Amino acid sequence: MAVPITALLAVVLDRLLGEPRRWHPLVGFGWLAQRVEASLYGASRLRGAIAVVLLVGGFALAAFLAHRSLGSWAWLLDAVLLYLALGATSLGEHAAAVRRALDAGDLDAARRSVGRMVSRDTADMDETAVVRATLESVLENGCDAVFGALFWFFVAGAPGVVAYRLANTLDAMWGYKTERYRHFGWAAARLDDLLNWIPARLTAFTYLLLGRAGSAWRCWRSQAASWESPNAGPVMAAGAGALAVKLGGPAVYHGCLEIRPPLGEGWEPAAADIRRATALVRRGVWLWLVLAFLGGWALA
Repeated sequence: MAVPITALLAVVLDRLLGEPRRWHPLVGFGWLAQRVEASLYGASRLRGAIAVVLLVGGFALAAFLAHRSLGSWAWLLDAVLLYLALGATSLGEHAAAVRRALDAGDLDAARRSVGRMVSRDTADMDETAVVRATLESVLENGCDAVFGALFWFFVAGAPGVVAYRLANTLDAMWGYKTERYRHFGWAAARLDDLLNWIPARLTAFTYLLLGRAGSAWRCWRSQAASWESPNAGPVMAAGAGALAVKLGGPAVYHGCLEIRPPLGEGWEPAAADIRRATALVRRGVWLWLVLAFLGGWALA
């Protein structure tokens, strides 16, 4: 039962403290990744793979050794590392900032707030596009920043959650099909795809269970494969179906219009749906914890 209790403690810490405002380890890791990139960069998959192994493997090994050295106090380190990997409260806060701005009729503030959540251009978004981008971010990051971290903690403890979250961070930095990162970022993108394959489908199933199940299943089955990402597709299709909203469609990235496949079914998204999306993720966290405790009790 130690693992579910430690996970519960981490979730409570995330709920009470939220994301560290200063000295977040992931910010420091990002700085270190930039230094490694500056030293190893080249249009080479091998160089990118070496960078990933050094960064992800090095810190995962450090977490393993620290866990072993702490003995009976290792649970405290595990709880802190999982807390730092979780982003449920931060995700909810960012989404709530968009919703409050829309409720106040301040579209410019809503655009600025959603710009902190997504990589697409937000300056010319209308209200529906702002809501759509927010919902997509909440649903996708429900996997990347919440359920994926919990899954790898349950599977491999502190080293697992450290490796997962750092691989996810490197993918966000390097995993682009641009001229610079097409080869160097290949290993980071593939590792993130591999580590997210099971969590993404468990996240999609979580959305299905806690939302409109029939709609979520139809959208997952018919729309997920059309999405470029093998993991974002199931998550976002099932999530959109669970909320019964229409997502996907055109979006502008770095000045270029991309026509993305449609996701979901039902109505056009509105500001009120942002609260529903964050509640869906939050309920999913408690469902996972309950199942973890039941599993621990069954194995005891």
